[in-house]
Amino acid sequence: MDHATVNAPPVARKQPFTATHHGITLSDDYAWLRDPDYPEVKDKEILAHLEAENAWFAAQMAGQQSRIDALFKEMRARIKEADSSVPQKDGDWLYWVEYEDGAEYKKWWRRPVGAKDDGSADELILDEVALAEGKEYFRLGALSVSSDGCKLAYSVDDNGSERFTARIKDLTTGDLLGDEIPGTLSSLIWVAGDTGIVYSLANEQWRTDNARLHWLGRPLADDVELYHEGDEGFRVGAGLSANEQWLIVATSDHETGEVRLIPAADPLAEPILVAPRRKGVEYDVDLRDDTLFILTNDTHENFRLATAPLSSPGEWTTLIEGSDAFYLTGFDLFRDFYVVEGREGGLDTIAVRYYDDPDRIEPVAFPEASYSAGLGDNPEWAMDVLRIGYQSMVSPSTLYDYHVAERRLEVRKVQEIPSGYDADLYTTERLDITARDGTLIPVSILYRKDRAETGDGPGPLHLYGYGAYGIAIPPGFSTTRFSLVDRGFAYAIAHIRGGDDLGRAWYKAGKLERRANTFTDFVDVAKGLVERGYTAAGQISISGGSAGGELMGAVVNSDPDLWGAVVAHVPFVDVLNTMLDASLPLTPGEWPEWGNPIEDRAAFELIAGYSPYDNVRAQDYPPMMVTAGLNDPRVTYWEPAKWVARLRELKTDDNVLIFKTNMGAGHGGKSGRFESLHETAEEFAFILWQLGQ
Repeated sequence: MDHATVNAPPVARKQPFTATHHGITLSDDYAWLRDPDYPEVKDKEILAHLEAENAWFAAQMAGQQSRIDALFKEMRARIKEADSSVPQKDGDWLYWVEYEDGAEYKKWWRRPVGAKDDGSADELILDEVALAEGKEYFRLGALSVSSDGCKLAYSVDDNGSERFTARIKDLTTGDLLGDEIPGTLSSLIWVAGDTGIVYSLANEQWRTDNARLHWLGRPLADDVELYHEGDEGFRVGAGLSANEQWLIVATSDHETGEVRLIPAADPLAEPILVAPRRKGVEYDVDLRDDTLFILTNDTHENFRLATAPLSSPGEWTTLIEGSDAFYLTGFDLFRDFYVVEGREGGLDTIAVRYYDDPDRIEPVAFPEASYSAGLGDNPEWAMDVLRIGYQSMVSPSTLYDYHVAERRLEVRKVQEIPSGYDADLYTTERLDITARDGTLIPVSILYRKDRAETGDGPGPLHLYGYGAYGIAIPPGFSTTRFSLVDRGFAYAIAHIRGGDDLGRAWYKAGKLERRANTFTDFVDVAKGLVERGYTAAGQISISGGSAGGELMGAVVNSDPDLWGAVVAHVPFVDVLNTMLDASLPLTPGEWPEWGNPIEDRAAFELIAGYSPYDNVRAQDYPPMMVTAGLNDPRVTYWEPAKWVARLRELKTDDNVLIFKTNMGAGHGGKSGRFESLHETAEEFAFILWQLGQ
């Protein structure tokens, strides 16, 4: 469609469709937007409707093109064009990645340990730029060098469907081997003296219910299934132990786990079951010599660390007790010590502990009161210097080497912002805002110090939230958000229930029957920011993606007048219909998170009460921008398409509603470090336009 001829938004036709569950009949006039051949989308009417929406999007945004271009230019100027990582030793090699000037994708390099750093010994092992050439979408999945350093296994997705094709490269000749494994969705693990690869296939429902062994040089028909998961709600993954002696095969859903151990040198050996699954008990395992280390929530929801002998893997003895104050999120084993990560008061902590002295605890000290930190790439068993990543809302990403014996942090690299950055211009705060049930909700906020000097009253504010799956949103650094902050916005992150920012109880308080807390927390944070003078109703822009898009859908239904602009990326808004369809890729594994409305009437009624699509009603809605990916296996394209269609039918305002589907991408939108900025520039241009900035 020519943009000049687009003078009205598309109107999706209505086709009556009903379904009855628990004696309750649902009506869905836009169910036809789901192509029956999905994951292939071939229906001409559906494709024409999505293209018409894209044309309307382009026509509405055409007047913002100069602003989009300016935003993109300044966002790109904050990214160092030619950049490289700090080399890290792994065996006989130093490995690093580089971006060349203007490149969207990385190049992966190595050189022998001890070789001169003059480029003469550098070896290009994988060229993403060449692999992505001519493709609308490109994403590197797994990448793994064999233990002898002679072979490279990697996987690629070139359409956003998250079904990766794995290949093997001979690093001594540069040639690709004949081995090709399509449809993977997993890491690639070298076993049996680098003669085999362990991987997982995505089945027709995009579920990894298997761990398989491929022998190099043999046909795929000879591949061996090492483990098959019979519960359709569970997913299987594999990895190596820290000392690389054991293959660890884990299967889990959102609340229950189970682990098996197989000798990496003999992957066809009988697996050792660590402990049979018990509903609600999660656990992860690693090994040192013949001792298992187990991270589990069996006695405390914030997890404990236990040990067990390999000979009796189910006999767990507590090493670190579970704690209400400390949320134990992970551990890493090394030859001489182990490292524990967690959160206390919502802030990341890292501590070194010692096998022979349980009382010796050495926390790593960081320079700011609010920050995000975690272990980086530490590939070797015998490490004495640890890579640690650090950032805050005002401090660019910093890579440290932590010298364990000296308890000393050494700066190895600070994120460079070529266009310039002065941290002294900005301030960040950590607030607690009281929710309607009395719970204190943490909020991280960033703004320019001179923002209050304008004298024009409360300014605009952008509020971001997610609140699902126990995923915390850390107060980290982002170069793109300064395109709002430097235009007078405050930028706030609401650490709402449903994430695990304050521990496992925080996560549980926003799921299943308490899901509504996530939505009301977000609204109450916005109202609290208004009461404290940071902004005003109608001057708040909000955004969220996936489950955060569900959040957007819920709060525009409940409190539309608060928001001046709303951006919902690949939003999970058709929650009830999706949870009622066990054939969809994610549904069975999602029931522990949302509830199973097929079997449980109470779960049906609960989800029906908040599912954004089912609760659109005749009222004024704020200006909204919605995105989707045609190949998205996580939030299928028809969810936002149906939602927008129903909004167009029922909303009573004249505010802008635009919807764009990436016809060649999936859940993450466009790929490439610069191409993806175009979509952020569009989002920010929409926000600035609608808030009159």
